[in-house]
Amino acid sequence: MGFTLGAVAGCILGATEDPIDKTLSAITSAEPLEPVMEEVRTVGSLGLGTLIGATALTTAMTSVVAGVILAAAAASVFVATRSCGASNTQSVGLWASAGLAGAFGTTLSGATLGVAVEWVVKNYGMVGLLWALSIFTVLKPPLHFVFKLLWKQGEACCTLGSVDWVRERKQIEMTECHQRQRVAVQIEQRILMLEKGGCSSTVEDRESWVTERQQRREIDRKKMENEEAKMEQRTIQDWINTVVVKHVDFLAFSGIPMTVVAIVTSGFGVFGYGGHQSGFIVLLTLVAVIAYLLLKSSDFKFWMLVGCMGMLATFVIAMLTLHAGQVVITTAMKMQVAGQRQSKEIISTRMNHQSSLEALNATFFVAKLCQLGLGATVGGPLVRHVAGEVKVVVGAALVAVGLLAGVEVLAPVLGEGGKAGALLGVVGAVGVSVGAAAAIAGRWSSWPGTWGTIAGLVIGALGMGKWHVVNIGLQVPVAYVFAMTNPF
Repeated sequence: MGFTLGAVAGCILGATEDPIDKTLSAITSAEPLEPVMEEVRTVGSLGLGTLIGATALTTAMTSVVAGVILAAAAASVFVATRSCGASNTQSVGLWASAGLAGAFGTTLSGATLGVAVEWVVKNYGMVGLLWALSIFTVLKPPLHFVFKLLWKQGEACCTLGSVDWVRERKQIEMTECHQRQRVAVQIEQRILMLEKGGCSSTVEDRESWVTERQQRREIDRKKMENEEAKMEQRTIQDWINTVVVKHVDFLAFSGIPMTVVAIVTSGFGVFGYGGHQSGFIVLLTLVAVIAYLLLKSSDFKFWMLVGCMGMLATFVIAMLTLHAGQVVITTAMKMQVAGQRQSKEIISTRMNHQSSLEALNATFFVAKLCQLGLGATVGGPLVRHVAGEVKVVVGAALVAVGLLAGVEVLAPVLGEGGKAGALLGVVGAVGVSVGAAAAIAGRWSSWPGTWGTIAGLVIGALGMGKWHVVNIGLQVPVAYVFAMTNPF
């Protein structure tokens, strides 16, 4: 069973490789790449890398959190209407509605943000993107407090609107009261019969007592089921609230370190130091100081960890972007030594092209890892604490397949930016399935079960992913680490 579930999750992970590669190729073609190349002169190589990286990671995080919030809202409504009973059908309905809402929300949010980013870059360039990212980052902390208030109000309305508990409790109390009255009357009749010297017991009396005893047991059973269902509902609702609060905090604060780095490096680029050694030193110092301040916090939180990881990822993207331009210069120098001279304009154009190409390639891959990891942080806890293994792994995989097909159908409407964002949203749904499979691998009490699940995951991913060993080899460990992380 472990191998089968791992293979299901691995196959859907591998199935995303080809559509993402095609979309990335379309984004990095000549026409879409032109606006990015022009802006390298404005913000510099370091600024371009950090700005595109911070934007892509912020988009990925936002789309995942939007999906989680929508899934939590659907589950909360399902619970509040008391549809989440103990039966298997009702439980499947709860997780199916939440899963569909979450996957749809993640994909739709990713597509919307992708279209918005593409529009900003085409019309306002990297400076416009920097302003948009800065404004969005500034607005997130106050908006997250507003959202928490609205969520509490919505939960209160749902609780008040659920009158089934009160109605059923009153019915049970009325039935219990009537039963006690009947028993009291029967006891009085028995006492009167004994005082008159009647028979102490008859067949009818014994049958009546047996019937009353059965009714009493039925009342006690209903009361116990009512209390258990109410406790189960409260437990699920409390867990939903915890998930929402943690993810809203994560959305509000995790993007701040990345945005600060992008603002500083872009500012250096605007003043002509985008590829200068001093800009690199400032970037490295800034990343080290922010990471130190976050990691030494006595109240360390999940958003701090992901914020540091996102900031480190933007730093790596900036280094790759800068390195791509330096490679062009090195190649030109070698060609000049060999007697093949090139003009400064050609070298500058090639530098901008390589820097832009490397920035987009690295950013897309890092954003994909981010989506996969954040999806795994949802799938892992679901398997460990709430839902069943098969429901999470297979359900998330089926939803991801449907979303992949939908994105391909709507590709002409979405455009390249919208399709890229939507595919990243699909990767988030895939991450739920992969994270659940990783959690299953860690839950086995025997090594054959653990290795069987891991083998199924890796073989399925490599087989469907056309043996992209490097990509899959990085994605599976990332998903495993995030699946084992408890952000709550």
